[in-house]
Amino acid sequence: MLVVTRKIDESLTISDNIEITVLEITKDRVKIGISAPKDIKIIRNELRDAQDMNKESSQALPKAAMEALLGIKKD
Repeated sequence: MLVVTRKIDESLTISDNIEITVLEITKDRVKIGISAPKDIKIIRNELRDAQDMNKESSQALPKAAMEALLGIKKD
């Protein structure tokens, strides 16, 4: 892991097309801005973890139970 020290309004660049800027620093938070191409997916880790957990939970259900929950009926 690369650790970088930055002050407010200072930035760093990743791969020539992603820029991360420190916007605000408070006692227990750092607000950052990310400039990146639209095709770059940016998601907070806690949301990604929740998505992974939801996906795992849905895969644990039997197919018939999932179809019943979703109202899907296949003939």
